[in-house]
Amino acid sequence: MKLLLGLGGIFIAISASTPYSPLFIALVLSYVTVFRAEIPVRLYAALLCIPASFALMSVIVILFVTGGGDPLWTLTLPWFTLMATTDAAWYALIILSRAIGGTAALLFIALTTPVIELFGLLRSLRIPQEFIDLSMLLYRSIFVLIGEAVAIYNAQVMRNGYSSFKGGVIAFSMLASSLFIRAWERGEELFSAMDARCYDGKFELLQSSNDIRLRDIFLIILFLLVAGLLAFLPLSYPPL
Repeated sequence: MKLLLGLGGIFIAISASTPYSPLFIALVLSYVTVFRAEIPVRLYAALLCIPASFALMSVIVILFVTGGGDPLWTLTLPWFTLMATTDAAWYALIILSRAIGGTAALLFIALTTPVIELFGLLRSLRIPQEFIDLSMLLYRSIFVLIGEAVAIYNAQVMRNGYSSFKGGVIAFSMLASSLFIRAWERGEELFSAMDARCYDGKFELLQSSNDIRLRDIFLIILFLLVAGLLAFLPLSYPPL
């Protein structure tokens, strides 16, 4: 149900023709993520600000490139003149709200859904078993490689490996080569451990059964209906 809520929010947010629906989605899902799932506010804000900052830079460009409407703001420079119009401001607001709403829905899925549930959903959708097992191995290997890279980097920093540009290039190349060797060794160790545990070519998933309540279904459907209605309101903007 959480995946339905998050994926529905993403689809509605990125396809909305007005900023009302994405902002509504961002507000509701942010509240659920922070106050219901008890995700720290500082962590959530830091994760949300990363894509929002990229979207804001794109919006600034759109604001001065898109034409149409009445002049809103003009900046005269020695070589050219920048002008923002009402249509450009409205379009930029829609793009920014889509980015924020879609990101809030994606963070809701990422911060509240255990990865084992995602693999369980893939299995229930009849995705090939080989693809699921490979995804599980890759997911585990990501964190193993990150841990190895951090350990090697900290050891290099303690030995002043990045004290100069030349030393940094040499240290980084040594980190990459060492990480490749460590990854190969960890892969061999994992394969040996799987053989020792009678691996027969299939990973078992231990999933907890969660009862689906009618109240939750009703609230999710109500949320998606309200967001969908707000997404396709007549395209008009208030006076700026």
